[in-house]
This record gives sequence, C-alpha cells and structure tokens, in this order.
Amino acid sequence: MRLANKVAIVTGGSRGIGRGIALKLALEGARVVVNYRANSAAAEEVVGLIQEHRGEAIAVQADVSQMSEARHLIRAAVDTYGRLDILVNNAGTTRDMLIMLMKEEDWDLVIDTNLKSAFNCCKTAARIMMKQRYGRIVNITSVSGLAGQAGQTNYSASKAGLIGFTKALAKELGSRNIAVNAVAPGFVYTDLTADLPQEMKDLVLQMTPLSRFGTPEDMANAVAFLASDESSFITGQVLSVDGGLVMHV
Repeated sequence: MRLANKVAIVTGGSRGIGRGIALKLALEGARVVVNYRANSAAAEEVVGLIQEHRGEAIAVQADVSQMSEARHLIRAAVDTYGRLDILVNNAGTTRDMLIMLMKEEDWDLVIDTNLKSAFNCCKTAARIMMKQRYGRIVNITSVSGLAGQAGQTNYSASKAGLIGFTKALAKELGSRNIAVNAVAPGFVYTDLTADLPQEMKDLVLQMTPLSRFGTPEDMANAVAFLASDESSFITGQVLSVDGGLVMHV
C-alpha cells in the first residue's frame, strides 16, 4: 500500500469528493482524520467504512475557516497518531449568483470556506511537516479557478486564489521535502452540483471530451497519487481531473 504508516487529514471529508478521498487514502494504508463542520453522522459513517476495511480513522469537528478550529484539527491528528504526513484541503462551498445580485456575506463565506481555510490549515500543519522534513499538501481547486465561470465570481476567485497559494507555498516549503500540489476537478456529481439546472449539466457534458461526468473516486485517485512518494519530484502543479473540460472553457 502506497500510504502505509502515513497520517492524513481530509477537510470536508464527510461527503462528496472529500468522502471519496478519505476512503481512498485509507485503502492505500493511511490513518485518516475525517474533518467535518456540521454533519457528524456522515463523518462517522466514513470512519465506520474505513474501519470495516481494517483501516484506522477518527472524525474531528472543526470549522476550518476559523484559525482556532483549524489548529484544533491539526492538534487532534498529532495527539492521536503522533505525526502528520498528508493534508488535503477540500473544505468548500458555493453561493452562486451574478455579481450585481451577490450579497457581501455570500462573497465572504465562499472566500473564507474555500481559501482562508487552506491558509489556516497549512499555516499550522507546515510547522509539523517542517520539523519532520516531510509532507504532502494537496489543495482541491476547480476548473472554475482556471477558466472562470459566470455567476461564480466568489467561487472562481477563491479557487483561482488557491492555485496561486499552492504555487507560492510549494516554493516556500520545497527545501524541507514538502510537496504542495492541487487537483482541479471538472464537473463531479456531489451535493454541491446536484441542484444545477439540467440545461447546464447537458452543456457541461457536451463540452467534456470524455463524455461523462467525474466521480469522487476519479478525484481521489489523483489525490492519492500526489499524496504518495510516487509523486516525490512533483510540486507546485495543478492537475486537472476534468475529462478535458478545461480545454473548452
């Protein structure tokens, strides 16, 4: 198993892409800290599934958009497992609206959840990884951060910011054997996308050369690679896992 004896945190790990990532990392041998903000039942379900496959996992509640709670999450991982090798910044939300109608609080919420949370977690985790002289950080961005999307100025800005953050942090931490990369999903069926209008889903499908939507497992496979030593000479990169969608937007 590629991640045997490694300890991983997955923020927003109770549902959707985060759930898929948590399960995949555990199957690869990692001990997983499943972070959630509100849905304890979903997080405990993920932990239960991991344990059914003889893996190790705990669920930790924390709103990682708050620095104090991000610190609590990182401390919980280290207190439980003694170290931290992998951090996956997956926590995210949307509040889609044209800018003329967008509320200031919806801008702030999306920026805080999608971008500030990564800063909070990385700032705390970096100290531990630097002392270990080892770490893997994977940030979940989006095709919207690469190409922009009408009605998503807040979401696109947060995900584009995460790409710049990834590249800058990779330069800061590389000398300590810490790799920092990002995965940019295309259209993936999750709770965040389930309510999109059917005409938008049809359009996305037409623009995707591989002619299907992504799955959480597709994203998890990419994250597991970047979290493993198979990617030890890769840092500061954005891997688009989108069926080719970004080529058309």
